Amino acid sequence: MATTNDLKNGLVLNLDGQLWTVTAFQHVKPGKGGAFVRTTLKNVMTGKTVDKTFNAGTKVDTATVDRRDMTFLYRDGDDFVFMDGDTFDQIPIPEKAVGDAARYLLENAVAQVSSHEGEPLFVELPASVELVISHTDPGVQGDRSTGGTKPATLETGAEIQVPLFLESGTKVKVDTRDGRYLGRTS
Repeated sequence: MATTNDLKNGLVLNLDGQLWTVTAFQHVKPGKGGAFVRTTLKNVMTGKTVDKTFNAGTKVDTATVDRRDMTFLYRDGDDFVFMDGDTFDQIPIPEKAVGDAARYLLENAVAQVSSHEGEPLFVELPASVELVISHTDPGVQGDRSTGGTKPATLETGAEIQVPLFLESGTKVKVDTRDGRYLGRTS
């Protein structure tokens, strides 16, 4: 148990039997009346986002979430197999728990796997990853109707928008949160 004073981003709460991650919070002390905490919560399983207000000092039930760095090994049907670097246990994680991270996962990539009572909840990648463009059409000089970008397929199969001058085989940095091109790497 914790109070609303202990709320911070990333904290996982257990509300009505469901797990919610705090994505934003704000302590408010109005001129009249009691203080309160305004929060934005994201459901760990469904991804649904809701706004919830708590009175200051209210006790909230926190969930213990174990976060571990694990190495992605291979895909086995609908499961992604990760290896714990400390115990060398191989753990299958369902595709639903991996979510959008699957678009940027390469073999031997390290990701943070969060679990609650042994049940994998979600997988978080670093903020950016470096991937090779496996295919992109040549950019046509003068084609600026798309703002100077073209589609490119990465080695993981994900498709992103890149500048016209990039070619197949170029290594690029990609933002894993929104799939945005960040730049070339050497």
